[in-house]
Amino acid sequence: MPIKVLKLGSPRTANEGVRIGTVRRPPRGVPKSQFAKLNFYDVWLPNLAPSPELVASAQQSQDVTSWKKFERKFRTEMKHPNAARILDLLAAFSHQNSFSLGCYCENEERCHRSILRELLAQRGAEFC
Repeated sequence: MPIKVLKLGSPRTANEGVRIGTVRRPPRGVPKSQFAKLNFYDVWLPNLAPSPELVASAQQSQDVTSWKKFERKFRTEMKHPNAARILDLLAAFSHQNSFSLGCYCENEERCHRSILRELLAQRGAEFC
């Protein structure tokens, strides 16, 4: 019953469980009633998204150095008690429940969800 990390809006797979959107903003132009039907997310959890300032800097990140800077700052944000407690909770849930979490980014390697995956793994989470 592990965690699946994915791109929001991608087709659902069997047994992926509740889909959690770890994004700062809901999808533009999509009515709230359609978020789950269009495979974005079932539950919105912006607490695990980068701050608006950090999102802006990440969108302008063009090289390895700027990505490393983003990664360092995002990890610092995830050390704050509210985010850290949520990560602890999700890691624990991964041993008993299937769920998925994601973001809109095409490339996971240059997305905060890759960092979330690492932070959850450090807490002992199970993954697909």
